[in-house]
Amino acid sequence: MAEFDFLDATRDSYDALAEPYAEAFGGLDLDNRPLDRALYGVFAELVTEAGGGRVADVGCGPGWLTDALVGMGLDAFGVDLSPGMVALARRTYPALRFEVGSMLSLDLEDGALGGVLAAYSIIHVPWELRPALFAEFHRVLAPGGHLMLVFQVGDEHSERTEAFGQAVRLHWYRQRPEELGELLTAAGFDVLTTAVRRAREGEKAPQGYVIGRRNSPVQRNDSPK
Repeated sequence: MAEFDFLDATRDSYDALAEPYAEAFGGLDLDNRPLDRALYGVFAELVTEAGGGRVADVGCGPGWLTDALVGMGLDAFGVDLSPGMVALARRTYPALRFEVGSMLSLDLEDGALGGVLAAYSIIHVPWELRPALFAEFHRVLAPGGHLMLVFQVGDEHSERTEAFGQAVRLHWYRQRPEELGELLTAAGFDVLTTAVRRAREGEKAPQGYVIGRRNSPVQRNDSPK
């Protein structure tokens, strides 16, 4: 697949899947996912304790997690590559803000955010593009801002050509928490929390979570000695 061809394929696939995807999964119930709820809560607390600021839910899909973050007291908005998903999120949560955009090139100024959540969205980005992706997250986060990644754990790369009766072209890349930690460290993050839980019924792989904090810039001392 050409370097950025996956963006068009992913966008078109989720445009086709927006309505059946939302109908099939029926929203997000964190009350039935206590570990997930606790970890998202940790992320929200870290963002708040660091001074707050806007939080981008990148790859927000139908907007369920954006709404959950707002419910935790965060100034959250959603960004998704798929206009179809963004339109659905806007209809479902008209009081919230959703934008069309690519997480590899966010329409945000440097240091504009207090937090970035990427829940099951880096899974469509080719492994070799992760350094560029994490550099972009680093760029848009203020020093001390927090990043949370959620993903399926493993080493597999797979492609799906049909879902919910629709023709699609979606690539999935599973992730290793330790490898993500190394990549985030190289991109200028301190890794604060790493967790893995066993697969629940209906899940095909363990689920991984990494929370990091953007390093503060190095302070120079130019005073005369």
